[in-house]
Amino acid sequence: MRRYATESEMENRYHRIMKIQCRGVLFDLDGVLVDSTPAVARVWTIWANKHGFVPDQVVRQAHGRPSIATIRDLLPHADHQAENSEVERGEIEDTEGVIPLPGALEILQVLPQDRWTIATSCTRRLAEVRIRAAGLPLPKHMITSNDVQHGKPDPEPYLKAAQILGFPSTDCIVVEDAPAGIRAGQASGARVLALRTTAPDLELTESGATWIINDLASLRVNSSDHRDALDLFIEQR
Repeated sequence: MRRYATESEMENRYHRIMKIQCRGVLFDLDGVLVDSTPAVARVWTIWANKHGFVPDQVVRQAHGRPSIATIRDLLPHADHQAENSEVERGEIEDTEGVIPLPGALEILQVLPQDRWTIATSCTRRLAEVRIRAAGLPLPKHMITSNDVQHGKPDPEPYLKAAQILGFPSTDCIVVEDAPAGIRAGQASGARVLALRTTAPDLELTESGATWIINDLASLRVNSSDHRDALDLFIEQR
């Protein structure tokens, strides 16, 4: 008699737990640890309407990049510093709805403090505001747009993030959600774990993601392992 797979067995076929090892974890901030999407959209919508741009297009263009890079692209002849200060002020003042993304707090509580950091396109002041608004721990050190000459997709942010942890970038895992950030991580020589919090799988894959998961709730850390390497377990569908 032919046996048909049960619903549970069918579900398990699409699940697999993969173990990966690294020495450090380099997180992006927005879209990875923190959901600031509503606040970002509100601020950039106001800015876009002021200058006659289509808000949805501006919001997409701004995600994962330093805000001044978007401003330079759209207003090549403007006072970029003044425009950037206006956007940053709006984002600092608007923290309504800024919350931790699934799994973020749990992962940061388990990872040894000297094994993770953040590399974000935000300014340092804005990054600290969002981290605190979301109730997440601040890293010992982090890389922000204030610390680099070239923002994502340039690899500089992730090269410097690995450096402050004291590891080669090739020994690190970058956790990203945006194509620009994935390309930055890949260009740094790190492997990239991409989250489905912002972009579709096709964009994540084309940008160079090594693995794709839903969010950080699909990531586990072997916190009892005190060897040089961290053991990470990712649940893939």
